[in-house]
Amino acid sequence: MKRTLLAAAIAATAVTVSLAQPPAATVFEGARVIVGDGRVIDNATIVMQGDRITQVGAAAAIKAPAGATRVSLAGKTVMPAIVDAHVHTSTTPPDLTNDLRQRAQFGVGAALSMGLDGTDVPFTQRAQTTPGLARLYLAGRGITAPEKGRTEVPHWITTEAEARKAVQDEAAKKVDLVKIWVDDRDGKFPKLTRALYGPVIDEAHAHQLRVAAHIFSLEDAKGLLSVGIDAFAHGIRDRDVDDEVVAMFKARPNVVLIPNMPDRGVAADYSWLRGRIPDGELQKIQAAATDRPAVAATWGIQARNLKTLAAAGVTVAIGTDGNTPWAPHVEMADMVAAGMTPAQVIIAATRNAAAFVRVPNTGTIDTGKTADFIVLDANPLDDITNTRKIASVYLRGALVQR
Repeated sequence: MKRTLLAAAIAATAVTVSLAQPPAATVFEGARVIVGDGRVIDNATIVMQGDRITQVGAAAAIKAPAGATRVSLAGKTVMPAIVDAHVHTSTTPPDLTNDLRQRAQFGVGAALSMGLDGTDVPFTQRAQTTPGLARLYLAGRGITAPEKGRTEVPHWITTEAEARKAVQDEAAKKVDLVKIWVDDRDGKFPKLTRALYGPVIDEAHAHQLRVAAHIFSLEDAKGLLSVGIDAFAHGIRDRDVDDEVVAMFKARPNVVLIPNMPDRGVAADYSWLRGRIPDGELQKIQAAATDRPAVAATWGIQARNLKTLAAAGVTVAIGTDGNTPWAPHVEMADMVAAGMTPAQVIIAATRNAAAFVRVPNTGTIDTGKTADFIVLDANPLDDITNTRKIASVYLRGALVQR
């Protein structure tokens, strides 16, 4: 009997010790690491245990744990996973899962769906952390003036009481952000007025929620800045910015600009998508990528405005609108074409976007951060389109199947 009890005690102790052991370490060696905050570490070593980065730095400064698996990344570049701060994902379970899987395959670790989520499906997905999928954040149902015939998902408001009630409804669902639209769609719909968006912002702030605005015009940007808007989900599109709005941005350093650059209207090579999307889809995209001067002129307004505001010190984050998993790689190239440097754009796509979306413990490659990173075959600081040359993606410490 005593022997039986002793054997049971030993077995229980063995299980306890086994469960207490830290996860096996993986050591990535020899890569250039773009940290995500402007720093670059050449010939770096990253130590990953479980879903965390436990060490990162120059190779000579890192002591690898005994028995760790070693992975050579000689000649590679590592950057943080991208966070897309403005998307509109699918709302049915299989399609949403596919959206988030494809985003992960293109190096996107998290995405914020901005205001067209009118069912419980996205909220159910947000509550989960699924291996191989990008994380999802939500603005629930956004808020706009009535847009009959366009979409009925957002709250349509015409009074202050409706404005505040809409915010209260979304706050009860614990949205990550409140989204508003301030745009008459080329005169086709009434525009949300200051008398309505002011109370939305006020009520949201009372619930410790931030507000991001879809805008088009310079004057609406000024109006929103004057009543405490937190972010712009588009750049100013109707004209070049003036000194007044630049000063207003400077006076509100916490405001985030998500430029969401439009089509550049120039011929482009999309062969980098071959094998990643269906051939028929790629053929349509490639056929449409021609020189269109009128489109290029429209793009030019937003490009100049982005360059001016970025140079003025406005915090810029990446957002792509729509539901295209690979779009951040085009957006980053467009932002460089507008006048930002590759280093600035990578910060916008990683640290700044992660901070804006409030993705915990990510955005940079640092000790203690979640192991969300992309391994690239070439250096995007030399050419931003090198973000498309993905060798592998790790999200929450796990290799993403591509």
